[in-house]
Formats: sequence, C-alpha cells, structure tokens
Amino acid sequence: MGLNIKPLADRVLVEPAPAETKTASGLIIPDNAKEKPQKGTVVAVGNGKVDEPLTVKVGDTVLYGKYAGTELKLEGTDYLIMREADILAII
Repeated sequence: MGLNIKPLADRVLVEPAPAETKTASGLIIPDNAKEKPQKGTVVAVGNGKVDEPLTVKVGDTVLYGKYAGTELKLEGTDYLIMREADILAII
C-alpha cells in the first residue's frame, strides 16, 4: 500500500469496514439509516511510547468505540486516526 502517512507515538491509522447494506433477513438498509462501522483494518501504526509498546500491528482487524478517532480522507479513501487506547479489541 502506498500511503504516505506515519502515525506518531501511540496512534494508529484504521480503514473502517464498509457499512452494512443489508440486514440478516435480507432487507436493504437505506443510506440515511446506515450505522457508522465500529470495525476496521489497521493500515499504519506509530512507534509507541518509550514505556508502552504497541500491541496492534498492520493488518489487524480491530473493534473501536463509536465516536473514537478523527476522520480523514487520503487519496479518496476514508480513514480514522486514533490512539491505541481507543481500540477495544483485536478480532
């Protein structure tokens, strides 16, 4: 991947998973009713802090809080940059 961004310290760059377009029963969800995804893939990580190394690595699929991180758009793709502490779990 040719991203030209390197998060600092304990920050992580996450590409959110696409929002669900259908329910489990097959109903199509309209755009205005779609929920913000809370799952994504780590695409870049910082170096961590001196006394706290990072536990996530590039390629991990993670769960994060609904309002975690700062949204940004790079080369037409949406990303979230957040502290590792905002990540709830690695799945």
